[in-house]
Amino acid sequence: MNRVVVTGLGCLTPIGNNIAEYKKNLFDGVSGAATITKFDASEFRTHFACELKNFKALDYLDRKEIRRLDPFTQFALISCDEGLKDSGLDLEKVDPDEVGVVWGSGIGGLETMQEEIGYNAINPSPPRFSPFFIPKLIVDIAAGHISIRYGFRGPNYATVSACASSNNAIASAFDTIRLGKAKVMVTGGSEASCTKVGIGGFAAIKAMSQRNDDPATASRPFDKDRDGFVLGEGAATLIIEDLEHAKSRGAKIYAEIAGTACTADAYHITAPHPDGLGASNVMKKALKDAKMNTTDIDYINVHGTSTPLGDVAEAKAIQKVFGDHAYKLNISATKSMTGHLLGAAGGVEALASLFALEQNLIPPTINHFTDDPDLDQKLNFTFNQAQERKVNAVLSNTFGFGGHNSSVIFKSFID
Repeated sequence: MNRVVVTGLGCLTPIGNNIAEYKKNLFDGVSGAATITKFDASEFRTHFACELKNFKALDYLDRKEIRRLDPFTQFALISCDEGLKDSGLDLEKVDPDEVGVVWGSGIGGLETMQEEIGYNAINPSPPRFSPFFIPKLIVDIAAGHISIRYGFRGPNYATVSACASSNNAIASAFDTIRLGKAKVMVTGGSEASCTKVGIGGFAAIKAMSQRNDDPATASRPFDKDRDGFVLGEGAATLIIEDLEHAKSRGAKIYAEIAGTACTADAYHITAPHPDGLGASNVMKKALKDAKMNTTDIDYINVHGTSTPLGDVAEAKAIQKVFGDHAYKLNISATKSMTGHLLGAAGGVEALASLFALEQNLIPPTINHFTDDPDLDQKLNFTFNQAQERKVNAVLSNTFGFGGHNSSVIFKSFID
């Protein structure tokens, strides 16, 4: 099968609106959480989120495009533009039939749904839905717009598996190339759920932190006093290529994708399996797919959402899979800084994994104050400060409501 490498990166995140900003703030341990600015959230249990900062869609897109695109698609196009520029692909020379798009999102056009249904709920008949309502709402439309914008005619679809969506997109794009069905794939994910219905919906199931007096420290993965995740928004793009195609054009290669896997908990709609069964299975399968041993992994970018049950289950799974080597790994939860980007989480965390490979530096798990007696403190959670170490291979986990688990392994490229 064909080898697959990463050649371009792009992003919009709550701690940086481009790759350079995101990388710096990630290693500096900057929190992206603050009181919500888009609407008055005081009526909800949670008043804060990890919104994009200093972001204006008009800086990137024209007014006509903005009216016709839900924010989750706007974010996708903006991050893709950066990723394609970073890749150095000459779009006039690349065969458009050999370039595809697999894009992840857990929810899609949530703001569009809120606005359209809200308008028609409070206004008298007849209902007046926009002709763009459905085309703005559907989850696959981001992948569609990316292909239309750049003329890519290869495989094109969306992956929807809640918070595992982006990792599943990367896995599918990886398989497409290694099976010889495309030469280049645009992949990643986007989410724009920092809306009234997004905050209200997650608040209703008490999934989010309620630390309204101190939002910046609210996301506390593996801390004794964690009380839920912090909602985030944004997008991340990876341009991945067949190795020979990348070499033929002299592309910069960030890393190689070594293997991927997907499993299900088959346990509960929102809670993880208490023993981390699905999580341990997906990591084992990813290692098998990559033909790697547990001792080959240096760093795990964990799902680590800052929920009481999820963090413990994932730590148990790591210990089960990695045994004694678990104590030699670095583990970190970058959601402590970015918040939880739902369907885009795997994308932004894939970038964090690639930065660790590039810099030989582990991004921290910030906001650690109190050890949790339910967690083995001999594990290195990289608390509060980035740590230097040689990094040759990284495993990135994402798990979603419905029991969806997905892992991707990146390794240093060696020709």
